[in-house]
Amino acid sequence: MIEHISTTPFGRRSLTRAMVAAQLAADNCVPGASANKWQVFRAVCEAKLFLGASDRALAVLNALLSFHPDTDLVEGEGLVVFPSNIQLALRAHGMAPATLRRHLAVLVECGLVVRRDSPNGKRYARKGGDGEVEQAFGFDLTPLLARAAEFERMAESVRAERRQLQLVRERITILRRDIAKMISFGLEEGIAADWQRLHLEYREVVAQIPRTASRLELEPIAAQLASLAEEVRKTLENHVKTENPSANESHFERHIQNSNPDHLEVEPGLGEDQGASVVQKLETRSPPPVGYPLGMVLRACPDIADYARNGISGWGDLLETANLVRGALGVSPDAWNQACEAMGAVDAAIMVAAMLQKGEAISSPGGYLRSLTAKARAGEFSVGPVLMALLRGRGGAQARAG
Repeated sequence: MIEHISTTPFGRRSLTRAMVAAQLAADNCVPGASANKWQVFRAVCEAKLFLGASDRALAVLNALLSFHPDTDLVEGEGLVVFPSNIQLALRAHGMAPATLRRHLAVLVECGLVVRRDSPNGKRYARKGGDGEVEQAFGFDLTPLLARAAEFERMAESVRAERRQLQLVRERITILRRDIAKMISFGLEEGIAADWQRLHLEYREVVAQIPRTASRLELEPIAAQLASLAEEVRKTLENHVKTENPSANESHFERHIQNSNPDHLEVEPGLGEDQGASVVQKLETRSPPPVGYPLGMVLRACPDIADYARNGISGWGDLLETANLVRGALGVSPDAWNQACEAMGAVDAAIMVAAMLQKGEAISSPGGYLRSLTAKARAGEFSVGPVLMALLRGRGGAQARAG
């Protein structure tokens, strides 16, 4: 059996509370205890946030464990490993010496290993006459064995929290899809409701979703989306209940209509069906914007896809979806048709997608589109800067989240 000596650190390193606690844990290890070292290591990796260990420190711990010859850690049976820094650095994927020393110190402070320094600070083992190791100086892995059950409890807590986070994320994704599809359906069917208000409320809630968030941050957002989804669903259900089954056949045909005409600038004699027909005519003669593929547009304006009936796989799908969404944004048929004529149907659809993506940043989408239409007539408009700004904004947000 190897003799264990609780020692203070060699050289200028001072003794810390964490070192004393780790030595105490090692001394209190249950006699005869054993555990699979890799199972313990996996638990430590999952519980790293609780322990304060970094990924690089865990890479060093993995290297230390590789110097222990057996798969199981057994109390009292050679749990001190004594590799040189050169060999340890090689197994830690060529880590620099200064970095290695820093992460070894992290492992000690986290209470995962105990330093058992020799009188001269070197790591070695002293063998007896029978060739067995009697005393070893290096890093003692006993705390891993002594705290194995604690690490497993921490890991299970992390796994449970991760499951709950995944569930709330899935719920938010489904609610977002449901709300967008129901609003899209309501607009297509011309159901009387304040779709603009519902759409704006939806955008306000979605804007609160951070790119990286905890379960506690997401649960209130999920509750708000659930409440909004219920309101939209009841609106559709009430329409179905009160619908007159003897209505003429045209009642059931698809048409686009905004239910808040006071806000819109509808021209006399120009209806929604005419707006859709203008798009269909312009679509055949309006080529896609040169240099801006559809994939790039969808990366810059991903929210438009939530309103597509069958996804957006071509420019025609984008035009159809934009013609639907512009009603929810409060863009009148006249403003939409003039934009299609001035800048082309595809560019007009891209601008609707951009306005949807910007959300509350544009207080009056109808007026904003009319101003762009005027610029297009004067030859001063291009969708390029708008797309580039949105892409840069999304890239910056992702970098900050990372």
